[in-house]
Amino acid sequence: MKPERVTGNPTANEQLLYFTSSSLLADDKRLVFISDRTGHPNLFIRDLVASSDIQLTKNTEGFLKSYVYFEGTPYRGLGKASVSLHPESGTLYYIQGREIRKINASGHESTLAIYPDGQVTAFTHVSGDGKFLCVPTTDARALDGDKQLGCKPDYNIDARVRSENLSSYLRVYDTENGEQVICESVQSCWITHVQFSPTDSHLILYNHEWASDSGIRRMWLFDGVRHIRLRTEEHGRSRQDWACHEMWERDGSAIIYHGGYSGGPCYIGRVSPDGSGMKEIALPSHYKRYGHFTVGQPGMLVSDGYYEEASDRQADQGDWISLVDVNWADGTARWLPLCKNSSSWNSQDAHPHPILDRATRNVYFTSDMGGKRAVYRIAATVAKPECNT
Repeated sequence: MKPERVTGNPTANEQLLYFTSSSLLADDKRLVFISDRTGHPNLFIRDLVASSDIQLTKNTEGFLKSYVYFEGTPYRGLGKASVSLHPESGTLYYIQGREIRKINASGHESTLAIYPDGQVTAFTHVSGDGKFLCVPTTDARALDGDKQLGCKPDYNIDARVRSENLSSYLRVYDTENGEQVICESVQSCWITHVQFSPTDSHLILYNHEWASDSGIRRMWLFDGVRHIRLRTEEHGRSRQDWACHEMWERDGSAIIYHGGYSGGPCYIGRVSPDGSGMKEIALPSHYKRYGHFTVGQPGMLVSDGYYEEASDRQADQGDWISLVDVNWADGTARWLPLCKNSSSWNSQDAHPHPILDRATRNVYFTSDMGGKRAVYRIAATVAKPECNT
């Protein structure tokens, strides 16, 4: 099957929101995306039935320096990593400069709060009940030292954060009045991904970014009191492994993630919020192509990496959009390739970051297969023979 292009401006670069936030409203009929068709990144909403777009934001200041947009401008511009959608209400949250803003699908906008000076931000997340927004920040010193504007930091950020005892903060804001209800300082780590449990807004999943020992230090959960490490050497795992892209299952029962064993194959994993019941499934030894896994209904994942065929081009990144039907109890996974994503992967924005709609009928992903980035859609039905892991 050939994917259908959803966003239609041929002169613009357009992309999904980061995959920890849905880009689809709850009815699966409207899609939020980022486009530079105005000359600056802005948020648009597309009516998938009427095939029409509405511009929501009016940014004219480029994009904010943050993770993963190191080349952005400090304290100015739209935070491309900061956008988080509450699908039921259609309310969007994003950062403009130092302002944390909210805007609804009709374009009504307000400033919710202002985060402190001397901080840098990353991916944000709104709770499933829509009552809270978590904004991770880190002491700005962590990203100091660029050789010039437009370059990534030329040092190990995790090492700097630890050696200089810098802090990250889990900042939680009330989405009605903007009150900061939690400011949890976490020392000597760099937090970039935060996610509320979809069923319990007291539980926040977070990470230590670029940790040299990510096999045991990447994934954490804050329950309001305790910080629970979710992958440890007590489970027989090694600090030399790597783990990444942790994400809640839709029913909040567990967290899925993926990574690679030191000197061994890659894997997909699942763990309960209290750190128990860990299960990891090794992938075929030749499944080495980097990618992501995003949740659908429990037991169903969608991926833009790993799967490959003998005729595929040589590459470090994934070529295929695939469904992955996982039986965690049996430790097996069926790979159901849908189509090639044909993206260059030449920047964070060109990562496909596939998502399943709520009805599990379609997969949406970003690709620059046509030269410019656009959002594409493919039906979530099997187009090719399946492959078992």
